[in-house]
Amino acid sequence: MHVQDSHWSPASAVAAGGMTMSAAGNGRDVSRTTPLRVDAQRNLEHVLRAAREVFGELGYGAPMEDVARRARVGVGTVYRRFPSKDVLVRRIAEEETSRLTDQARAALGQEDEPWSALSRFLRTSVASGAGRLLPPQVLRVSVEDGASGPRVPQQRTQPGGTELRLVPDQPIAVAAVPAVAGEDDAGTSALLEVVGQLVDRARAAGELRADVSVSDVLLVIATAAPSLPDAAQQAAASARLLDILLEGLRSRPA
Repeated sequence: MHVQDSHWSPASAVAAGGMTMSAAGNGRDVSRTTPLRVDAQRNLEHVLRAAREVFGELGYGAPMEDVARRARVGVGTVYRRFPSKDVLVRRIAEEETSRLTDQARAALGQEDEPWSALSRFLRTSVASGAGRLLPPQVLRVSVEDGASGPRVPQQRTQPGGTELRLVPDQPIAVAAVPAVAGEDDAGTSALLEVVGQLVDRARAAGELRADVSVSDVLLVIATAAPSLPDAAQQAAASARLLDILLEGLRSRPA
């Protein structure tokens, strides 16, 4: 996935949804809690739904005009809710990160068997299509071989294995990938932490290959969520591909 904007704009700090700008004539900020009108709330929901569909199909580089067209609203309506594409991308990415984290926690809490918990998380995530909307920072991958490319944060691998690890504040070669800070970073860390627990449990039980890391699991989610025009074909392709990838993750008897 690629985002056309090179950097998160200052407008990213302004929350989208339920927000108004300074009150006209008095320079006073209107409270963020100002309720949206029914039609405005409906438009917001249409825009968010359309953004998930468009970004899921075309990647985060898709233009705002495509989102507006899918939502059947004017592009000005989209920009009134989200001052820049950066703000909209961040909103969608945060929601998807939170959804994946909830799915991982549910699998962790409801499955006693480590492999069942990990496979349930993967199947649920792939079925939901979340892999097509994983935040760019989660998929910044580069094997630690001296390359200057981006890295995936927080990895767990066995000593001596090839490890992927976070390189803080390192310049990213892919200019379209934005920096991560504040709440985005916290949300990503929460996701990586709970997925790490699933990985650790499955590895400790001897059911997961020793060289499999958190990034491998996230890449499985992204890889097994192809975007196909026919919904039934897409579901079948995802299920088949995930079965193959799960077999690749499992440990084999010596």
